[in-house]
Amino acid sequence: MHTLSNVEFMLLQMIAEHRQASGYDIMKLVEQRGYKEWANIGTTSIYAGLKKLSDKGWISPETSDEKSGKGPTPTRFALTEVGIRKLRNEILDSLSSTRERDNRFDLGLAALPHIGKEEAVIALRKRLDFLEQASIKIRQKYESQGGASLPLNVRALFLHPFSLIESEQVFVSRLIHELLEEASRHGQIY
Repeated sequence: MHTLSNVEFMLLQMIAEHRQASGYDIMKLVEQRGYKEWANIGTTSIYAGLKKLSDKGWISPETSDEKSGKGPTPTRFALTEVGIRKLRNEILDSLSSTRERDNRFDLGLAALPHIGKEEAVIALRKRLDFLEQASIKIRQKYESQGGASLPLNVRALFLHPFSLIESEQVFVSRLIHELLEEASRHGQIY
């Protein structure tokens, strides 16, 4: 189980990306990037998430002098040192261990600029190991229940996750390759 909700994870990313952000700034970004559709993030959850993160000490509120419009002066949030560590750990965890098609993994991908390429490659290699182990477990169960002699509907319940895992392995391998190429071009070879 993740210690951060998807909303909290996304909020930490956006605050890190902009160094400081208000709830309104974050709402605009959520709309621009389509997070509402693919990550189920709405206005209420943004403000509730900011309060939770502040209560946990992962972000700190700072009153801004910047005011636009007639409303109150916006409160902007910045990551604390503990919040920065939490974000890094959550990114690495989401890239290395979440299963199948998962919003968590997508959030981890969106946050790649907040960790080093080497850390990303290590986490993604762990994901490949994780996917391989998941595939082995499914294949063992498939074979123990009759494999190819199973009725089509039962086989399909095994073949679908095999297909998803294979596709994910190809994607992650390509991403690792691209990260390594970028690192090589910038003289960061590992």
